[in-house]
Amino acid sequence: MASATPMAAGGLGDNAARLVKTPSCGNNFFMPKPNSYRPFQPDPAQVALIPEISGNAINGLGESAPRRPRLVYWAPDPDTIPHGAMQRWFYKVNPDHPALVRAREQRAQMASETMPEVTGAPVQRVPEDWNAALAALPEDRQFGASDDRLFDMWGVAQMDPHWVYEGQTVTQSRIIMLGFAHDYAEIETAPEPEAGAEVVKQYGRAMRAAKRVAGWLRLQGWDAEPLTGPMTSKVMMIPPAIACGFGELGKHGSIINQEFGSSFRLSAVLTDAPFAPTPKRCFNVDSFCESCRVCENACPPEAIAPYKQTVRGVEKWYVDFDRCLPFFNQTFGCAICISACPWSRPGVGFNLAAKLARRSERTTS
Repeated sequence: MASATPMAAGGLGDNAARLVKTPSCGNNFFMPKPNSYRPFQPDPAQVALIPEISGNAINGLGESAPRRPRLVYWAPDPDTIPHGAMQRWFYKVNPDHPALVRAREQRAQMASETMPEVTGAPVQRVPEDWNAALAALPEDRQFGASDDRLFDMWGVAQMDPHWVYEGQTVTQSRIIMLGFAHDYAEIETAPEPEAGAEVVKQYGRAMRAAKRVAGWLRLQGWDAEPLTGPMTSKVMMIPPAIACGFGELGKHGSIINQEFGSSFRLSAVLTDAPFAPTPKRCFNVDSFCESCRVCENACPPEAIAPYKQTVRGVEKWYVDFDRCLPFFNQTFGCAICISACPWSRPGVGFNLAAKLARRSERTTS
């Protein structure tokens, strides 16, 4: 897995999580102030759209047997899912906010880019050379842009059918994962519209990069399919990103990466080009999250549990979908938990990882 320098710097500031530093408290780097968003009262118009079936049930909360995931939100056609009316309601939040309008326009421009057809016989490289060629793309202005990199992280995983949504088929053997860091100065304003606009902006970058990487592969004779969040529809993004080395799952349900914390977005490319899978990385996030309560205290609808739960046969950190969604919708994507996460503060992650590694060495020696 490779990564670049963070896109932005800045302190935590007086962010939406209402946190202050407190010294000498182990992993609990912060203590909460009263949460100004609690108690949260969802808009009655949105409440009227809540379906009878729980989103947690769709996600498989409490199920002891493994199964493939079911699409719970962000359907290309909202009418095909139980929460589709709520998804449509989301689109009506702050439709005229200038920052959101600009971000949507930029993303639409990127979506309009055409992709080449598969051309010629497949180029042959050994797996390590394919990885090296992918890693070099952000520096190639033919694929990037004059003002930013094509992507900030990359990794490759062997495709796992357990990542594919029910009703979908994936035949490709590899999934290339791409990561896109938020501008922390923007995301720390969550849940203000500027943070939502930053998310849209990074999903735009993600779309552009996935299409250009897929196009690059097609011009070398390999079929490739780009997938961009949030409407990936075919494949879950977080499991392959963890498998290819982006980081570990945090208590807030997002990946924690050593460099960017949870402040980044994902896209992917499906292909049979023989890239070498990149290794999974572990740096003791579990032990950190077990004793840290920052995101729990910051979450307005109290959707983040202090313990792991069983989801489709796997014990993992899980965010209560039914509690989270109304506030998420009402604030055009919230993002409080990822902005409040101590790992997301620029320059903090590597030091935290080193501290946890030293602690682990002491306990095992």
